[in-house]
Amino acid sequence: MNDTQQNRLTANEPATYEIRLQGQLPERWAAWFGEVAIGPGEDGTTVLTCPAVDQAALYGLLKKVRSLGLPLLSVVRVERNQTNGGG
Repeated sequence: MNDTQQNRLTANEPATYEIRLQGQLPERWAAWFGEVAIGPGEDGTTVLTCPAVDQAALYGLLKKVRSLGLPLLSVVRVERNQTNGGG
């Protein structure tokens, strides 16, 4: 198996995601999301850093984001040591 095949993502792999939203979301919303860290991003954005056990869990988080009515700017899968928490 080559490096590309080893790094290929599957729908059932746990992962950490950074979801960037337009606007400011107070930290108190973290409990509503579950295991999510909420922090300020650049230019008045909000960054949600959240683990997702699989794609279905990620879609559940995105459904909650949609319920807030804040524009979704990006969803990025990050390596554990790349997140704001340091890993």
